[in-house]
Amino acid sequence: MKEQVKQCAICGEKFHPHKSTQRVCSMQCAIQHANAKTKEDAIKKARKEKKQWHEDAMTPSEWKQKLQRTFNKFIRIRDLNKGCVSCERSLVGIKYDAGHFYASTYEGIRFNELNVHAQCVHCNRHKGSNAHEYRHRITNRITPEQLQWLDDHRHDELKLTVPEIKQLIDTYKQKIKELKNAH
Repeated sequence: MKEQVKQCAICGEKFHPHKSTQRVCSMQCAIQHANAKTKEDAIKKARKEKKQWHEDAMTPSEWKQKLQRTFNKFIRIRDLNKGCVSCERSLVGIKYDAGHFYASTYEGIRFNELNVHAQCVHCNRHKGSNAHEYRHRITNRITPEQLQWLDDHRHDELKLTVPEIKQLIDTYKQKIKELKNAH
């Protein structure tokens, strides 16, 4: 059986390993490798703790902002191949938004999937959501009954606790993952 030659992960020298899992050529390189691995693990742990501390310090408003970013990402992925809801322009290869039919200030339907659809930046930002065309074409995506439901419930209040917001974030992260896997 021919001996395998490996390249040392630290110094780059070629060597003949004593074991198949050996990654370094000498004791000196092994110490450097172990120190680097320990440092890398410590950095990862510190980042995780910092993230946890940051999340513990977040206000309900900051949690809602995080949910909004996750929800909007889901909408953009969900609707990528459907085109702009207002002008029907293809969204492939251009910047586009998750455009709310009723603005996000209508808290009760802010995170309702029926109320939010992919929309080109031109319609959403430069034409003030292009509301007339949005209303005209929204029934290509939702039923007239669903549109009526939005009209009837736009003034509802939304009172989410932080645990409920966290659950919604997890739900939309899972939906994003499923959409990405489906493509």
